[in-house]
Amino acid sequence: MNNSRSQDATPSPRWSGLLLWLLVCFAAPALGYAANSGGWYSTLNKPAWNPPAWLFGPVWTVLYAAMAVAAWQVWRRGGWREQRRPLILFVVQLALNALWTPLFFGLHRPDLAFAEIVLLWLAIAATIRAFAHVRPAAAWLLAPYLAWVSFASVLNFAIWRLNA
Repeated sequence: MNNSRSQDATPSPRWSGLLLWLLVCFAAPALGYAANSGGWYSTLNKPAWNPPAWLFGPVWTVLYAAMAVAAWQVWRRGGWREQRRPLILFVVQLALNALWTPLFFGLHRPDLAFAEIVLLWLAIAATIRAFAHVRPAAAWLLAPYLAWVSFASVLNFAIWRLNA
């Protein structure tokens, strides 16, 4: 009988941890999607450089996957016991991420959403810094997320001002 690890039916704790982080990260947009209020966004004035609607789904899918891998890499360096601060920062920024959609799309409040996205940006930056001390590769995985949220912040501000 061959007892090699490759024939195990259950995933190793390493891979099951990644699956958990993927579920956690993709829960944020799932919660936000429920708050999307249909066609309201299409009625807003937007800047000429507003990306096409079809772009947001693929971009966010890649970003959430990278976020999950980053959190998993930090978590693998001692779990919650040893990485409490970086992982709490990660969860806080993820909660702020999930809050933006209900503010913008659900309440139709680009002004509140802009204030919130500034907090999100700060939380992401703090998470990147904390992750860099644990696993630099994890911090780099979050860099495109920070770049996209930077762009989204400017877009949010422009939409708010165009529709005030």
